[in-house]
Amino acid sequence: MTRFLRNKATRGILAGVVAAVVLPVGLSASAARDPRGAPTPPSAANSAKGATTSASDSAASISTPANVSTEASPSLGPAGAAANKPYMGWSSYSMQVYSNDGGNWINAAQIIAQSDAMKKKLQPYGYKYINIDAAWNGGVDGYGRPVPSTKLYPNGFQAVIDHIHANGQKVGIYSIPGISKALLDANLPVYGAPGCTTGNLAKQPLQQGDYWGFGYRVDMTNPCAQKYIDSIADLFASWGIDFLKFDSVTPGSGKNDLSLDARDEVKGWSQALARHKIWLELSWALDINYADYWKQWANGWRLNWDVECYCPGEALTAWANISRLFPNVADWWRHGGPGGWNDLDSLNVGNGTMDGLTKDERRTAATLWAVSAAPFYIGNDMTKLDSYGLELLTNPEVIAVNQAGRPAQPVSTKSNKQVWYSLNADSSYNVAIYNLGTTEANITANFADLGLDGSATVRDLWARKDLGQFSSSYTAALVPPHGVRLLKVTPQKKAAIRVNDDDLRVSYDGAWQRNGNNEVPAVSEPLTVAVTDSGTPPAAPQAATSGIRTVDLNDNDPGIVYTGSWSTSTGRGFGDYQDDVHWTETQGDAFSYSFVGNGVDFVTEKDPSQGEVEIYVDGALKATVDTHADTRSAQQVVYSISDLPNGTHTIRGVKKSGQFMLVDKLVIRQESLLNPGTAAFDKAAQADVSTEIARDPGELLSIANAGKALVKGTDYTVAGKVVTIKKAYLATQPVGSTKLDFSFRGDYRDDVHATTANGAAVNFTFKGTGVDWTTALAPDQGEADVYLDGKLVTRVNLHGDARVTQRQVFTKTGLKDAQHTLRIVKVSGDVLRNDLIRYTLAK
Repeated sequence: MTRFLRNKATRGILAGVVAAVVLPVGLSASAARDPRGAPTPPSAANSAKGATTSASDSAASISTPANVSTEASPSLGPAGAAANKPYMGWSSYSMQVYSNDGGNWINAAQIIAQSDAMKKKLQPYGYKYINIDAAWNGGVDGYGRPVPSTKLYPNGFQAVIDHIHANGQKVGIYSIPGISKALLDANLPVYGAPGCTTGNLAKQPLQQGDYWGFGYRVDMTNPCAQKYIDSIADLFASWGIDFLKFDSVTPGSGKNDLSLDARDEVKGWSQALARHKIWLELSWALDINYADYWKQWANGWRLNWDVECYCPGEALTAWANISRLFPNVADWWRHGGPGGWNDLDSLNVGNGTMDGLTKDERRTAATLWAVSAAPFYIGNDMTKLDSYGLELLTNPEVIAVNQAGRPAQPVSTKSNKQVWYSLNADSSYNVAIYNLGTTEANITANFADLGLDGSATVRDLWARKDLGQFSSSYTAALVPPHGVRLLKVTPQKKAAIRVNDDDLRVSYDGAWQRNGNNEVPAVSEPLTVAVTDSGTPPAAPQAATSGIRTVDLNDNDPGIVYTGSWSTSTGRGFGDYQDDVHWTETQGDAFSYSFVGNGVDFVTEKDPSQGEVEIYVDGALKATVDTHADTRSAQQVVYSISDLPNGTHTIRGVKKSGQFMLVDKLVIRQESLLNPGTAAFDKAAQADVSTEIARDPGELLSIANAGKALVKGTDYTVAGKVVTIKKAYLATQPVGSTKLDFSFRGDYRDDVHATTANGAAVNFTFKGTGVDWTTALAPDQGEADVYLDGKLVTRVNLHGDARVTQRQVFTKTGLKDAQHTLRIVKVSGDVLRNDLIRYTLAK
C-alpha cells in the first residue's frame, strides 16, 4: 500500500469522531492527525450539532483554579523549571495508528493500563508524562470550551487524570490552532469575559487556521481572543493537565509560505499556559526560519513529519522515518537547550514485533534521541515491552546523556559514516558513531574533531564497559549497517578543550547573532595550470576572473549523501551530465550536500514519471519544484539560489511525489579568491606563474598538488597578495592539467557570534588551570574588556587592517585548578566577534 493510501485510511480511523465535535480555538482534539492526508472538515450539519452544550458540562467543568500565576518564565518557556531537561514519557498516537481504531483506543481502561505499566516498568528511570493525543474530547460546553468524551471516559475524564496523578505521573492532551465555523455561528459567551463571544474571534476576512482546514485563523488583536484561550487554559489547569501538544502549527506542518500562520496563536497559548506552568509542545515540521520565535514561546517543537509508518497492525515506524531525521537534527541541534527542546516524535523501540526496526536500528534510534537531548517519549504499548526494548529504554547511562541536555552535533554529514558529539559541563564528551550505510564499517572518532587536544578514556555506554585510554582517536570496529556505538570520552590530565562560539556552555548577554555575514569560511580553490612542451612563446596573461567561480558536482560525488533506497544508472545516453544519475522511487528519500559558497543549482531530468521535490537550504524549506514534464529533457536547472552569505550551507532535496526522483548534478557558486584562476606553463619556454589572492596573505595555509604540499620559499613565494609558483617546480609537472589547491583558513568551524551593542557580553565557566580566547581581527572591530572571576584582567584591541581569522587575543595560565568564569564585554567598534575559547585541564 502506498504511503498516501495508508494516510488516507488512517484519517478514516478518526473521521467518525471528528464529525460529532465542534472545533473551538486550538481544539480539534478528535481530528485525524495524519499531516499528509487531505483535509476533511466536518459537515455543516454535524458542526451545528456539535455546537450544543455537552451533557457533561457542569459547574466543575467550568471552574477556574485559584492561585493562578501571572508571570511567565521568559527563559524556560511556559512550563518553567520543568523544562530544564527534556521530558520523558509516552504518547498514545503511535498506538492509535497501529491499532486501526484510533478514535477508540485511548479509552479509560487503556490509558489507565498504560499508566500502570509505566509506573511498574519505566517510571523508576524518569518517565512520567502520559500524553493523550487526538480524539480525547467529545464536544464543547456552553462557553465553547472542550469537554472530554463520555464514551471514552464513562466514569469521567477526571477519574483517569486522578489515576495518572496518583501514580506520580503527569497528563498531557492535544489541540490545534483555529476556530470552527460552528463556533463562530453558535456565538457562545466566553467564560469570565463579559461582552466577549465566540462569534467575533476569527480574523477577517476568514483565513484557514490549520493544515487540514478544520477551522479559521483567530484574530489575536481582539482582546476577547486571548480571554477565550485563557478560559480554556484555566479549564485544563482545573482538571490537572500538565502538558499540551499543539499540532498543525504554521509556518511548518507542510505550509511554510505564510499562507497559514499560527504564530500569534502560539504566543497566546504560551501566555495562557504559563500562568499554570503547563508544558507547550509544537508540532509538526516547524519552520527553522522562525526557530527563535518557537524558542521564545514553547518548550519543544517537532522537527519533521510523523515518525509512524501508517501501516496498522504491521509496524509502528520504519527505518526510513528514522534515517531522515539525521539531516534535520544537523540543522536544528543548536536550537535545543534548557526551556525548549528539539522533538523527534515518538521513540518506538520497545517491542521488536511491532516497532518495524531491526535491533541495530532500534538502538540507533534510541541513541539519536538520547544524544540529541530530544524529549524521550515512547509510542509503544507499554504493557507489551520486550526485554530488549526495556534494556534500551532503561539504560541509566544513556538516559543520563539525554537528561544532561546537551544536543549533539555532527563532525560532518558528508558521508553515511558519521561521528556526532556534545561537550558536557564536566569536560567529558558524549560521542555517537553512526553507520548509516548498508555495509559494516570501521569508523574513527578523532579527538581533535571534537575539540579535544590530548588523550582520553573511552567508555561504551550501551555495553556499560570501559574500553581504555587512547591518545588521539578511537576506532569503532565493524559497526553494523544502521548501527551505532555510544561513547563517553573523558579527557585526561593536561588536555585542552576547544569550545566553539555556538556551544551551549557559552552564554551571551545582549543582542547577538550567529554568522549573518560576519563569518569567514575556510575554503580551498584550485589554480589550474595548463602544462605544455611546445617551444612556443609564453601564453598571454590570463584574463581577470569575475569574482565568482562555479564547481560542477556529478551525482556520484562522494560529498553528496543519499538517504533512503537510492540506485545509480549509467550509460544512459539521454544527455545527462557524465551520462549517469542517482534515482529513487521511495517518497521521503533525500539527498544532501554541504558546501562553502554563495549559491547552488540543482540539475536533473524532467520526465513524465517524475514529480515534486522539496528543496531545503540550511534547514529551511525554500521551494517545492516540479520535475514532471510531458517529454524527457536532460540537465534542467529545476532550482537555483544565489546571494547566500558566503559561508557554509547545506542543500537537501526530498522526494515528495511521482514515480521517480533523479539527481544529475549540483552546481556550486563560490567567491573566487584567485585572480586569475587559470594559468599556462610551457616547459620549452619556462616562466614563473603568478596569481593574486583576495584574502590577507596570512590566511593562506598551504598550496598542495594531489595532496602533497608545496614548499614555501622553494616551490612558491608570497609577496603581498601575489603568489608566485616557481618555474623550477612547474617544470617537474607532466604535460596536461595541473591543479594546485590553495587552502585558506577560516573562522573556527566556519562560524562566529557577533554583536553591535556596546556592553554586550560573552560568558563561559570552566574548571581548569588556563584559558585562551581566539577570535577575528577586522577593520570594523574595536576594543573588548576581558574579566576573569569578576575582575577586569585586560582590554584587548581587536581592530585590524584586514579581516583575519583565529587570532589568539587573550591567554591566562597558572590558574588554580577550580571553577572559573571568563567574561568578555564589547567596549567599542562596530562589531565584536566571538569565535573560540580554549581551556586547559590540570596537569
